[in-house]
Amino acid sequence: MPTRAETLARASALRAGFEEAGAVPVEPPILQSADTLLDLYGEDIRARAYVTSDALRGEQMLRPDFTVPVVQMHMAHGAEPARYTYAGEVFRRQEDDPDRPNEFVQVGFEVFDRTDPAAADAEVFALIADALTGLPVTPVTGDIGVLMAAVDALDTTQPRKNALLRHIWRPARFRQLLDRFAGRTPMPATRAALLAGDVAQDAPAIGKRTRSEINARIDALRTDAATPPITAAEVTFIEALLDLKDTMPDALKRLHSLADDVPAIAPAVARVTARAAALDARGTDTATLTFQASFGRASMEYYDGFVFGFTADAHPDWPAIASGGRYDALTRRLGQGAAIPAVGGVMRPGLMLELEGAR
Repeated sequence: MPTRAETLARASALRAGFEEAGAVPVEPPILQSADTLLDLYGEDIRARAYVTSDALRGEQMLRPDFTVPVVQMHMAHGAEPARYTYAGEVFRRQEDDPDRPNEFVQVGFEVFDRTDPAAADAEVFALIADALTGLPVTPVTGDIGVLMAAVDALDTTQPRKNALLRHIWRPARFRQLLDRFAGRTPMPATRAALLAGDVAQDAPAIGKRTRSEINARIDALRTDAATPPITAAEVTFIEALLDLKDTMPDALKRLHSLADDVPAIAPAVARVTARAAALDARGTDTATLTFQASFGRASMEYYDGFVFGFTADAHPDWPAIASGGRYDALTRRLGQGAAIPAVGGVMRPGLMLELEGAR
C-alpha cells in the first residue's frame, strides 16, 4: 500500500501535468453546502455522503467528489472557455464494503468550452490515457445520451419516459419498469386492489404527504394502468441498444443501423461519430477502443453524454482507476438557466501506485 505522502506526491505530479495542458488549479472547500448539491449526485452517492449541520450554515457535507463544486464555482463567476484541475481528498461512507476506503485522493481535469464538444471529450480522455501510460488498465467508453434519446423516442406517456430516465442509473429498477410498462409483469395485487377501490381510505394520514397528494398519486396510477403497453418492437430496440458492446468502428456501424430504425437517436449517434473522429485526431486507437452503450449506468447521475472508465486488468473488483464524462445538463441546473458544454475526468493516484507496486 502506498503511503499518504507517496499518494499526495503522485497527485501533485498529475495535477501539474494538467496545468501544463492549460488548466487552472482550484481548491473547492472540503465542507460543502448540502442543500443544493446533495440531490445532484444521485442515489448511490447521496446514501454515502457524510452530512452534518449547524445553526449558521445549515446542512453541510464532506465533498464526495470535486466535479459538482467546480461546476458551481464556474457557473457563478467563471470565464469562457475554462479548464480547471484539482487534487485532494474526497469522502464517501462504505458501510456495505468495509475494505474500500472512505477517504481517498482524487485528481481531476474539467473543461468548459462550447467551441467543439467532441474535441473537448477527446482532450479529456487523451490526457488521462496519457497519464496512465504503462499501467495494466483497459479503457471503456459509452454515451448515456444515446440511451436517453432512445427512451425519449418511445411511443408512450411522458410520465413513463420520465420514470425510465430517472432510473437509467439503476439497471435493475430500469428493467423492472420497462417490463411493467410493456405489460410483461402483472400488476402487484396490492396496487390492483387499490385501483379497484377495494382498499379502505379511513386510515389516519401519517407522514408528510397530504390526502390530496395521495389521491393525486392514485389518479396517476389509474392513468398509467389504462395506458397501452410499450410495444414488443420498442422493447427489443432498447434491449439491442443495452446489449451493444464492441470496438468503436463496429459499434458505430451498429448504432447507425439502429438509427435507421429509430431516427430520433440519430443526433446522439452523430455525436458519438464526431467524438470517434476527434479521438482519432488525438492519437487514440479507436480500432481497439471498446464502446459499450450501457456503460456508465453505475456512475455519477449527472453524466448525460460521453462516459469513460479505465479499469485495472488484474483487479476487476476495484473501482475505476480513472473515469469521467460529459455533464452539460449539470451546468444548466447550477447555472440557473445558463449552460455551457462541459466534460471532465478524475483519477485515483493511490490505486495507480498500487498497480505500479504490483508489477
